[in-house]
Amino acid sequence: MRVDQSGRPLRVVLAEDSVLLREGLVGLLSRCGNEVVAAVGDAEALITAVEEHEPDIVVTDVRMPPGFQDEGLHAAVRLRETRPTLPVLVLSQYVQRTYASDLLDSGDGSGIGYLLKDRVGQVEEFVDALHEVADGGTVVDPEVVRQLLRRRRHPLEKLTPREREVLALIAEGKSNGAIAKELVVSEAAIGKHIGSILTKLDLPPTDETHRRVLAVLAYLRA
Repeated sequence: MRVDQSGRPLRVVLAEDSVLLREGLVGLLSRCGNEVVAAVGDAEALITAVEEHEPDIVVTDVRMPPGFQDEGLHAAVRLRETRPTLPVLVLSQYVQRTYASDLLDSGDGSGIGYLLKDRVGQVEEFVDALHEVADGGTVVDPEVVRQLLRRRRHPLEKLTPREREVLALIAEGKSNGAIAKELVVSEAAIGKHIGSILTKLDLPPTDETHRRVLAVLAYLRA
């Protein structure tokens, strides 16, 4: 049974308008040792459920009734306005730049996830993302990052071709060691490239645990 770092199962509020997917997620989360304290089908019910249950994490679809636009996302942002540290994992069928930007800018910047629904089918990755977000981390689907980076090429002009390669691999969630192996260079060389990327994107140095995600997310927020 997978539990969070505090040693207890996660209490989850789930919002998904598709009954089939909602029930499937309830079953998946329960089998992984978590407790779905509420499973709802619209944004207002999501807000009510969070107020009632005070969950460890919210998992919500972006598009829900009545308009099937961005009701789920707006509900998540509203919740984080009053609960800045509430972890939220948003699921989306498509990559929407405004959706990602609004989510990344909500609350205090921690405990945020944005995954494409296709990722739910990769159970281990989905569960890992759920717990990372619940622990205060930030998880953005690699495909979301790739599409947003393709739409925002201008800031990348500051980077060398090699630095762009490194940033692309960072966006895919790869470690320094994995990047070094793929590019056939030393980890020290990758560390230097990352330092240069941080400088060129006007990012302050930080510890190794967070610097990769900072590099990508600060770029997306720009």
